Order: sequence, then C-alpha cells, then structure tokens
Amino acid sequence: MKIQETLRKPMLEAKYLNVDNTDRYRPIIRLFYLKYEKLKYWMYQEEVYEELREDAYFRDYTPEQCQQDLTALTGWGNLVTIQDTRRVSTIEEFRNKKFRYQLSEATVEIERMVIRVENLFIESSSLEPTLLERIRMSLGRIAEMAGEPQEKIYAWWNDLNNDFIRLNQNYQDYMRELNSVRAEEMMKTKEFLVFKDRLIEYLRSFVKSLQANAAVIEQYLKETDPQTVRQILEQATAYELSIPRIDVEVDEELIYDKMKGRWDSLQEWFAGLDGRESEAAKVFDTTNEIIRKITRYAARISELSNSGANRREEYRKVAVMFSRCRDIHEAHRLSAMVFGIEKPLHLKGLESRKTESINSGVFDEEPSVVTVTPRVRTYKEKAQRAGIVDRAREKEELRLATIQRLEEERRLLASYIRDNRLDFADLPRIEPGVRDVFLTWLSRALENKSLRGKTEDGQMYYIVNADTKETCILRASDGELLMPAYSLRFEEKV
Repeated sequence: MKIQETLRKPMLEAKYLNVDNTDRYRPIIRLFYLKYEKLKYWMYQEEVYEELREDAYFRDYTPEQCQQDLTALTGWGNLVTIQDTRRVSTIEEFRNKKFRYQLSEATVEIERMVIRVENLFIESSSLEPTLLERIRMSLGRIAEMAGEPQEKIYAWWNDLNNDFIRLNQNYQDYMRELNSVRAEEMMKTKEFLVFKDRLIEYLRSFVKSLQANAAVIEQYLKETDPQTVRQILEQATAYELSIPRIDVEVDEELIYDKMKGRWDSLQEWFAGLDGRESEAAKVFDTTNEIIRKITRYAARISELSNSGANRREEYRKVAVMFSRCRDIHEAHRLSAMVFGIEKPLHLKGLESRKTESINSGVFDEEPSVVTVTPRVRTYKEKAQRAGIVDRAREKEELRLATIQRLEEERRLLASYIRDNRLDFADLPRIEPGVRDVFLTWLSRALENKSLRGKTEDGQMYYIVNADTKETCILRASDGELLMPAYSLRFEEKV
C-alpha cells in the first residue's frame, strides 16, 4: 500500500461533527445541504439566521453567534465565501464585507455520508438477482464495445461498475444483518416460524440466480481478450479526461489504475485470480450456510413445541396414576419413584471383580475409587512440596562430559585443517556434523563485508578466494553438495 501525503493530513472538513458547539454547526451545514439539493448554492448570513430561528431550539440564537459559527466553518473548509459587492452603496458597507456562503465539495460528500449513517437502520439492504442478470448482459457486449465511440464506452463502463458495486454492497449488508446478534435471537423465537419459509425462498431465489449467471459471467471473463479490456479502459479514461472541470487537476495514471483495479475486482469476484476461489463461490457457500442455519433453528423450535405437548401428556398420565392409588402410603411410594431422583448420577467403576457370583451384592464388592476433578479451565492440581535436592554432583559430571565432548569435536575439526588452511576442494568424505560446522564458518565470513569470521573457540579466519569461479563437490555420508571451491585461512593465535 502506497501512503500518499493526503492520507497523512488531518481532515478538517469533518471537524464540525464532533467539537464544541456541534449542536449549532451541524444544523447550519444541513441547512446549506438542503438548499444545495434545491440548486440554491449561495446563502447570506441573514438567510441562515432566519432559517435557524424558525426552530424552537434556536430561539436565543443571536446574529453574532451566527457570524462566529459561519467564520469557524469557513476556517475548517466547510464553507466557501465570496464578497458580495453588488449591494454595496457606501464605503462603510464595503468595509463590513458582506459575504455569500456556499458548501465546499468535500463537505457535500461528508454530509451525504452522514445522512446515510443516520438512515443506516431505516434503509434495509436486500438481495437483487436482477443485478446479476444486468452484469451478465453488460459483459456479453464487451467484444462489441471495443469499436464504439468513447461516450458509449464510458456509459457502458459506468453502468457495469454501478451494478457491481450495488451487488457487492447489498449482499454484504444483507448478510451482516442475518449474522447479527439481533437476528440470532429472533431466529430462536416462535414468531420466526411465521416468515421462515419466505426468507428461505428469498435466499434460494438469489442462489438460483447466482448459479445461473455466475458461470456465464465467469466464461465471459475468461474468453475476453486482455487487449480488448485494455483498449476499453483506455477509451473510458480518455473520455473522463475530456470532461471539463473547474479548478480540479485530473491524473490520467490514477484514473486508469482505478478503472483497472475495478476490472480486477470484477474478475476476482466471479472468476478468481491466481488460482484462488472466486468470491461468487464463497457467496454461494455463505448463503447456503445461512439457509441451513435457519432450517436448524426452525427445527429446534418445532422440537421444543412438540416436546412441550408430549410433556403435558405425560403429566396427565401421571395424574391419572396418582388418582388410582388406594391410599396415601401408595401415593408416597409412587411419588418417590416419579419425583425422587429426576436426574440420577451414574458412576461407572472398575470392570474387574473378585467373584463371579450372581448373589454377591454391591456392598459385598471392593469399592472403586474415582477421582473427580472440576471441569474448569482454571483448575490446577496442588503441587506437592518437596525440599531442594542437591544436584551439584550431577551438574559437575554433566559439565565435565560437555567439556570432553567439545574438546573431541575441536580435535576432529582441527584434523581437517592443514597449515592453517581449509580447502573445501581437498576435503575427504566427512560426517554431516563436521560439514555443518564448516558451512557455518563459511556463511559467517560471507555475511561479513571484510569476509572474516570467528570460530566457537575464538580463532579468527578469512576467505582467501571469495571471487573464485571453480566448483567442488563436498561429500558427506548423507549426500553430496556442489559448491564454489572456497578456501579458509586461519590466523595464528596470539
């Protein structure tokens, strides 16, 4: 990701949303935006003041406060001002600088975003199978669009992108609603059974449309010539550059990269890129999983309803059994059987018995001890306390054994060094451990700019022929290695 300078700067135009006096700034911006939609772009301070005074919240609002608020919004870049000299009749009026105010372009987009956020829970998303059909028909015309005029190519490209953006956003928003906590809780209620079938049918219709159109769209994308796509994107870029704009610099490379990125997103969504699974396949699996989840919840609700009915029948039967008891003592015995142990705990002991007699009772058998531990993550068995054991002797023996082993390894490595020189081309067949040590020495020296290194026991060495072109074979018991014929020179210890 390339972070441009504009991405690191604070966005002052959004400051009015969360500062002191926001309760005054936001109504002013909303007033300008509503007038902007009615094609009234410029407003005077007096007009703003009169419009705000119509609301009961601004009964105590003063012209001085209005002037301060407009000045603050102008300083943040939310409003653009121009001095009105048409109504000036005296020098004093010119000095007072009567301004007209207009919303800046950035603030228009910010206010549109704010309105969408305000209506986020009012405007519900939906799945539109017709968008898949529109995308399929648009891509079916891609071959013939290469020879069309720039205006027609640009219109076709905008329609294709708008349909794709709506499809992607609407699906994501709709799936987010179905996977929300509120939807999960609603699926567990009996009221959900009323519109369960409608929801499943709605999702299945979208899945059918996705199956029918996604395969065709994927085929179109795979058969499309990349040169044709490049030509269409270049024509659309050229037309967008030809649109006259006031005080706006348009970069041709950025526009083309944006269009190319959207085309790559379209390919990734329907056909996949670099062998990865397409987003359409993921959408298909996710939608089917939602349908299965809805079906599971509905089946669970039905089972709970049926179990309640069966339980009532069981209670009625138990009541009849109590009514047929001869006396209270028989009713007590029946009560002990029915309500005595509702959920008994079954403990299973050892299977081995000392006797096979069928007449042996439970109390005649040896008891089986079962250690029950809490089934919680935080449970830990108590550590058994013990005194500190003196292991000085074992440590000394281990230290001496390690020293002896290192000394043997040092003698073994030194046996391959002749006249303070180690030539890899002259080495005989060696053990893998020796080879690994020599290659470690070599890598240390190659990683150093001075081509020098130090062994484990502190001996310095350097590479004699770092630029050699000759090769050699380093043989070991587990294989052979083809490598440059390096030579290491060891310095005398001081």
